[in-house]
Amino acid sequence: MTVPVTVGLNGTPASMAAADWGAREAVLRGLPLRLVSAWEWQPFSYAPLAGSEMPEQWSIRVPEETAAELRRRYPGLDVTADRLTGPPPEVLCEAAKESELLALGSTGLGPLAGFLLGSVAMATVAHTERPVVLVRAHEGEGEGEGGEAGGGDGDNGAPEADDGAVVLGIDLSSPGDETIRFGFAAAAVRSAPLRVINGWNPPPYFGHGIGDDEGRRAEAIDRVAESMRAALAPWRERYPAVEVAEEPGIGRPARLLSEAGAGAGLVVVGRRATPRRPGQPRIGHVAHAVLHHCPAPVAVVPQAPPPAAA
Repeated sequence: MTVPVTVGLNGTPASMAAADWGAREAVLRGLPLRLVSAWEWQPFSYAPLAGSEMPEQWSIRVPEETAAELRRRYPGLDVTADRLTGPPPEVLCEAAKESELLALGSTGLGPLAGFLLGSVAMATVAHTERPVVLVRAHEGEGEGEGGEAGGGDGDNGAPEADDGAVVLGIDLSSPGDETIRFGFAAAAVRSAPLRVINGWNPPPYFGHGIGDDEGRRAEAIDRVAESMRAALAPWRERYPAVEVAEEPGIGRPARLLSEAGAGAGLVVVGRRATPRRPGQPRIGHVAHAVLHHCPAPVAVVPQAPPPAAA
């Protein structure tokens, strides 16, 4: 069975931008697109939204109208729209299980009572077992009447090319095959270069005498670069057409990735899939910071923990 690219909708500009991003991603990957909205009855949820429309009516109308608009803009793309019932994070995590990836808007207060997309998105990222891409709405995007997806004219149905590279952040202590695979595959389908970034914070003695010289700093960077080349070597062989640049840097990883994201088409980071304590999954401080500060779409990829030592 062919799995879809799935998008969670709540009617905000950010979720409409995510719908358009998801449509272009589905075309690039040759996959169908599935739009889902979550309907959860709440006390006083009968109160009308703008005009006289009820929330339940909205949850049916907007996905159908968005699907129709995307079919018009991307002829040949298989688009389905489903309204699911239940708490949004649970609904989205279930939908993600049957998806190649899940795309969500990253900010905004939706028109459904209690549906704060920021909190829903964060809870979904922390719990899902599949990659989640968070998409921001840029000025003028996603503001069409009736939930139309925005961005570009789409008259010929071709995906809009990302102008920037794919940026992949790796942790050399646990590179994560799932994260690296996702980054290389994303670059391959876009025919885009892949920038691989590792942030390195020097030990405290750097800058305080014993290590305060360019030679020691350069040697340390060279060692990091060599480790990056070794971690990426098998993936270069698997994806020979992808142009790869290793970029070891001194500084906080989240800052380096967010800065690189200013000109990127996609930023890819990993998330440890194992919770710190039972029932308490976490995103991780690097992924959390990148999600809040990076202007580009950010893919958060769950990665299995390293095997326990024998």
